[in-house]
Amino acid sequence: MNIDKILVSIFQRAFKSITDEMSISLTKTTRSPILCEAKDFVTGLYDAKGQMLEQTENLPILSFSLGPVCKVILEQYGNDIHEGDVIIHNDVFTMGNQNNDVAIFKPIFNNNILVGWSAAKGHQADIGGAVQGGYNPNATEVWQEAIRIPAVKLYEKGKLRKDVWNLIFANIRLTMVQEDIKAQIGACTLGERRLQAFIAKYGQDVFDAHKQALFDSTEKMMRAEIKNIPNGVYKGGSMVYYDGKNKGSKFPIRTVITVKDEDITFDFSTSSPQTKGFVNGIYTSTCSAITLTFLQMVNPNIPHNEGMIKPLKYIVPEGTILNASYPAATTFGNHLCPQVADAIFKALGPAVPERITAGWNHLLCSLFTGNHPRTGKKYVDICFLGLKGGSGAMKGDDGYDHIGMIDASGGALDQDYEMYEQQTPHLIVQHEYLCDSGGAGQWRGGLGTVTQIMLRGDDTTMVIFGDGDVEPNYGLFGGKGSVLNKIELKYKNGKKHIPMSKDIIHGITDNTLYLQVAGGGGGYGNPKKRDKAKVIQDVRNEVVSKKAAEKLYGLKK
Repeated sequence: MNIDKILVSIFQRAFKSITDEMSISLTKTTRSPILCEAKDFVTGLYDAKGQMLEQTENLPILSFSLGPVCKVILEQYGNDIHEGDVIIHNDVFTMGNQNNDVAIFKPIFNNNILVGWSAAKGHQADIGGAVQGGYNPNATEVWQEAIRIPAVKLYEKGKLRKDVWNLIFANIRLTMVQEDIKAQIGACTLGERRLQAFIAKYGQDVFDAHKQALFDSTEKMMRAEIKNIPNGVYKGGSMVYYDGKNKGSKFPIRTVITVKDEDITFDFSTSSPQTKGFVNGIYTSTCSAITLTFLQMVNPNIPHNEGMIKPLKYIVPEGTILNASYPAATTFGNHLCPQVADAIFKALGPAVPERITAGWNHLLCSLFTGNHPRTGKKYVDICFLGLKGGSGAMKGDDGYDHIGMIDASGGALDQDYEMYEQQTPHLIVQHEYLCDSGGAGQWRGGLGTVTQIMLRGDDTTMVIFGDGDVEPNYGLFGGKGSVLNKIELKYKNGKKHIPMSKDIIHGITDNTLYLQVAGGGGGYGNPKKRDKAKVIQDVRNEVVSKKAAEKLYGLKK
């Protein structure tokens, strides 16, 4: 069949339009603020073999998370896949990426032939386990974190399997989760209808041929990007601090990146062995971290389909901190992405200094749970307001202010203040940029934030997870690092408490003041070379203090 290049482009935009529409559907129909406000989810289309047609990754860490599971489902069910089936999955030991990230898959048929899949994965407000909300820093095995859901049919040939539905949701605390799973099914149904109509318009043969041409074209684009990196073997590393069990513990992340012509291999074999706590990753979460980091270094117009990842090779051995063996606790795995990114940037920096950034702020996060005193209902809230720091600067550009961790950059949005105070009992006292929090440089790091929240209610539980409170983000090529992350509680009796970075605090009383500092990104280049007009403007905008302008940037009084 002759390939129409214009039609190939139309296919790519059509696939993207469908996944975007699925994303909009989820935003408008989910109930948890983690989904409808922070948009912690991904939507995607896949062909009959589970190959990625397109995705809308509201959260970049989910960029690799659906395709591998789709292939697991195909292998598990074989010919026992039918129109009207709906399959649910979260199991990290069968290619899931995090227990709370629950996926829905819907097969798509044309003339009784399987032609594709629509899928949606979102972070659920609760997923069972020992701690409401799913993050348990005390966990040492998966059953203390969540209910495991290997691929299982919720609907079979269009009929709800009530026994399966009841079994799953009897182990999840919040009824809201059921409604959000229904919203994911609805988004997948929308994707199914749109792809069926698209294939009906062009015909199956045209669809198959032009889909493959799109894959091939995308692969060529990615290979051209890799070819611009000098051949060589590059090494980089970073550090994970504190496993939640042993104070002062450290776990190195190491990568060896081999570039050979149009292929690139990311080898993390020499990283630390897995921990005995919950600070572990899984293969899928680590490959997502590698993918999203490398995508920030290449042409942003490369379509997100199977061709994009074909030139990339991942080596992440089982038993390491980045691919823990069953039945390890792994909920923290998504949040090892900053360390993976740091290792990659440090490795490739000497080869392509114009493509990398200085250090991004690492995650330090609080998750609040309790009973809302006004409604009497349980609530779960991840404090997205407070956790989002700045990105690292790069050659020619300052970092982004208040963008969040690299694994959620541009994705995890802030909650609306008024909605936050309705959905939780808490009161926002302060939320603003923190002066001098961006690392100084010829191009400065993005700003972090300072947040104060008055915690209301007599029995609030706070789960803390993350990093970045031991070592600040780094600057590059003479640029300076940023400030440390910090969380502090000030009780109404005046007593102050700084929790550990992996911790659970129960029984927080009414009118306790919560303070959080999210650091900025690192600076790039010698600060003394920064355009003085920009420094003056930063001082006027209270981004940089007069003292820092004089000391770090050499601005005269």
